Amino acid sequence: MIGSTRAVRVFARARPTDLRKGFDGLWGLIRNELGHDPLDGDYFLFVNRSRTSAKVAHWDGTGICVYAKRLARGRFACLWDREPGEPVRLTTAELTLFLEGAKLAGRLPISPAEIRF
Repeated sequence: MIGSTRAVRVFARARPTDLRKGFDGLWGLIRNELGHDPLDGDYFLFVNRSRTSAKVAHWDGTGICVYAKRLARGRFACLWDREPGEPVRLTTAELTLFLEGAKLAGRLPISPAEIRF
């Protein structure tokens, strides 16, 4: 599902999302609220208020893909204890860890700067 390339960017919405939204609703959030073009191929993470479910939206070149996960136990880490409205930047590795239930507290910018061609 999630590639490990550094060329892919990951953005998480920094407040709860109504996950009844489907393709078009998430597409609208990406464009209008996060201010990104969904056709860039980046990943976009959305989490519900109770933090028990998450969706990842991504353009694969032929259409928009929406992946969903509902935890059997526990909760995802809270992403909205930051400045509201500003999307949270994650690496693909952090997204994978987040979906596995890891906490993202104490993140350090230790990886090299992003290179865009």
